[in-house]
Amino acid sequence: MVKIDKKQVLTALETITVAGEGKNMVESGAVQNVVCFGDEVIVDLLLHTPALHIKKRAEVDVLKVIHEKVYEKAKVKVNIKVEATEKPTIKGKAIPGIQNIVAVASGKGGVGKSTVTANLAVTLAKMGFKVGVLDADIYGPSMPIMFDVEHEKPISIEVDGKSKMKPIESYEVKILSIGFFTKPDQAVVWRGPMAAKALNQMIFDAHWGELDFMLIDLPPGTGDIHLSIMQSLPITGAVVVSTPQAVALADAKKGVAMFQSEAIQVPVLGIIENMAYFTPAELPENKYYIFGKEGAKNLAEDLGVPVLGEIPLVQSIREAGDYGRPAALQTATPVEEAFEAVTRNVVQEVVNRNENLPPTEAIKITTMAGCSAVRKK
Repeated sequence: MVKIDKKQVLTALETITVAGEGKNMVESGAVQNVVCFGDEVIVDLLLHTPALHIKKRAEVDVLKVIHEKVYEKAKVKVNIKVEATEKPTIKGKAIPGIQNIVAVASGKGGVGKSTVTANLAVTLAKMGFKVGVLDADIYGPSMPIMFDVEHEKPISIEVDGKSKMKPIESYEVKILSIGFFTKPDQAVVWRGPMAAKALNQMIFDAHWGELDFMLIDLPPGTGDIHLSIMQSLPITGAVVVSTPQAVALADAKKGVAMFQSEAIQVPVLGIIENMAYFTPAELPENKYYIFGKEGAKNLAEDLGVPVLGEIPLVQSIREAGDYGRPAALQTATPVEEAFEAVTRNVVQEVVNRNENLPPTEAIKITTMAGCSAVRKK
């Protein structure tokens, strides 16, 4: 009869980590106990994240590593206990009346982040939610064009004795963008502090009213604007948009890492794969994976975050954005179905996040000896 040694099991468990913790299972204290009876192994795990996909991944990793490194026919049972950390008090500024703030980001430009943001917004509105979009892409604002309001100007209204900007409304979505305050051919040549000041005005000097969701369309990359937003607001969660292309996925990985870093700790709701495949109108059953297949899915599995869905590469999506009528408004189309599926997943992940995780804190940025430091408020 095979007798499995406890030390072998612990050594094997040292080769895997719990998503988001950084250390191996044994070193982090996730492995509470290991009991071996002949060819049977019982592993007790203590996790600090109650998210279902994290628990499932931990269980699968334990089973896999014991079968591969200890004994392939071992009978393994994994017991998982969740001990969530105490919810902290949010010390950052919040906007009264706004329930959820979701940042939409991309590591690389040109992957369709703004297009996805616009279509998420109108789909949420179609579902009956009250929605606002803050166009935080200061140097390349596109929301005014995508919502066909590029010639509109926000007006000033008085709210509780204070002068506030009234967001522009289109397709039942409230919108503010630096594009409303500049000419179409005018380049925004601002340093970081000026951009941050403009963002703060659009956030706190505006009358957003009651919103179920505020979507923040972030610029590409991981830079000063991102820190300014997360310094100003406690973000509910972040969505990362990528194409399946390896070069885009490499940058998307950095975007996820930014949100998950110890100093920022904004929950990543998941990854959306844009331009996932192309289906010609004359061959509706065919799928051509022009930029690669399931790249975002594989990345999400590696990082331990959900895949929120796939958006196909369709000409009408681009045309709709150019004409200022987001494609998800088209009824009874594959595009509408794709965006509805993704939006439902985003809503579900927000619900899961709010039920299982503590509120996100805004971060505080300080300067020490000429170097920027980021820490939680």
